[in-house]
Amino acid sequence: MRNGLEKFFNPTSVAIVGATPVEGKLGRIVLENFIKRFRGRVYPVNPRYDEIFGLKCYKSVSELPETPDLVVVIVPAPSVPSIVREAAVKGVPAVIVISGGFAETGTFEGEKLEKELKEISKAYGIRIMGPNGLGVFDNYSGVDTFFVPEERLKRPPRGHIALVSQSGAFTCMLMDWMAYHGIGLAKAISYGNKVDVDDVDVLEYLAEDENTKVILMYIEDLKPGRGRLFIDIAKKVVKKKPIVVYKAGKTKRGGVAALSHTAAMTGEYTVYKAAFKQAGIIEAETFDEMMDFVRILLHQPLMRGNNVFIITTSGGVGVMLTDALIDAGFEVPRTPNDVREALRKVFPPHWIVENPIDLTGDAVDEDYIHVLDLLIDKPYVNAIVVVVGPYLPRFKGIVVDYLSKIRTEYRKPIVAITIGGERIMKIAEKFEENGITVFESPERLARALKALYTYSMIKPRGE
Repeated sequence: MRNGLEKFFNPTSVAIVGATPVEGKLGRIVLENFIKRFRGRVYPVNPRYDEIFGLKCYKSVSELPETPDLVVVIVPAPSVPSIVREAAVKGVPAVIVISGGFAETGTFEGEKLEKELKEISKAYGIRIMGPNGLGVFDNYSGVDTFFVPEERLKRPPRGHIALVSQSGAFTCMLMDWMAYHGIGLAKAISYGNKVDVDDVDVLEYLAEDENTKVILMYIEDLKPGRGRLFIDIAKKVVKKKPIVVYKAGKTKRGGVAALSHTAAMTGEYTVYKAAFKQAGIIEAETFDEMMDFVRILLHQPLMRGNNVFIITTSGGVGVMLTDALIDAGFEVPRTPNDVREALRKVFPPHWIVENPIDLTGDAVDEDYIHVLDLLIDKPYVNAIVVVVGPYLPRFKGIVVDYLSKIRTEYRKPIVAITIGGERIMKIAEKFEENGITVFESPERLARALKALYTYSMIKPRGE
């Protein structure tokens, strides 16, 4: 029986083949990552050194004093198969091959080396991630095989998003972006050419990972013969947690680019699109959608229907939101008579109590709270959108804490639009800190809310 993936993420000991003290070398960066973050035992392996950074350095994997849970290989491609075979003979369960120079080169030699790795994996049952990938970044265990130093790639704070990507560079860019925006990450997996471990394996593992609440996948291709299994596993996973996928190589020209990138045969996009829908996967078609979908699925409760109520201080944004929401398939129902009359009793005549409820530029925090109190417990209110602009002279942001409280208490999505500059961005940060997902345009909000609604119709009730 083949080993699972647990040792890639939670090893107790790691050997780094190609570790070096030489400044700028990948083997040094990865070794420093483990020394800094990893709590287990670290073994540098390089025949040129007796010691690196105070750690005893071993000539080969076979000379290690124990069988490590994980071996990371960072040496030129021609040497990789013999090292992986040596690790397999020693009983190592998991190997990450960072090295490039395999099938992605399009050369006979590269393809031959990759085939050899496949044969070793099959013969010994050793799990291999890579080659030509970054490997694993786990924000909880401290595993970090990403060979980009922190001054060039900020690591995001701990969170509950798992990022799975065939592209190492894209993984780095997205991680740096998430770190800049303070978006938490549980783990990132860059599996490269998928000589063994692929999307299906990783998806199956993440289904049971307690630190992962939302799975984000960048996919160029699926292995031949693995498409049906991918769908079957995804159908089970989405019952527990959402999967957001960005499919690269949709066009004929993009498919050619993917082939030279990771030796990926992308296939017909229409087939992938239908498969994602069948599996209950949420497909993002742009970068903005990808991160918007992840954020709303991570922080917002499920929707019980498609009725949306809007509280705004801008009539124009209220109209734009109405159009965008209806285009996305939502209902923006008229305000019921009892709520309308209750609002008329306390609000000035020039305030609009029809949905969208427009409090105009006179609004203060307490006005938002009053409307929210009237709406939040109504069964016909399935989601609330709050619009805040920079022009409100008396708005202090007190309502943010209240929004967080009632969202949790009533288990209804509450999202916000904040359009403006520095002042409003500070309020937006406060919204996000309190679990109120913020957007900068009506269209992005509507598409993200549609993703939440779509997933709400897939996940079993009460879970």
